[in-house]
Amino acid sequence: MFFQVLGAVAEFEHALTSERTMDGLAAASARGRTGGQKPKFGPRQVQLAREMYDSGDCTAQQIADEFGVSRPTVHRFLGKTVHAQPTGST
Repeated sequence: MFFQVLGAVAEFEHALTSERTMDGLAAASARGRTGGQKPKFGPRQVQLAREMYDSGDCTAQQIADEFGVSRPTVHRFLGKTVHAQPTGST
C-alpha cells in the first residue's frame, strides 16, 4: 500500500510538471518565441553556399569546411532553397 501511495504521488508530480511545461511553452509562443537551436546558416550564407555549389568549383565538403558546419547541414540548407527558373522570351 505504501508503494501505491508513492506511485500516485509521483504520477501527480509528473502531471504537474507536464502541465507547467505546456503552460510555459504556450506563454513563450504568445510572446513570439520559438524553441530549438538557432539556424546554422543565415539567408546570406545560404545564398553564398548555393552560388559556390552551383558554380561547380566547390564540393559540399569544402563548403562545410568553409562555414564550419557538417556536410549534411550544407545539403539540408541547399535542399531548402528554391531555384528561380529563368524565364526566356519565345
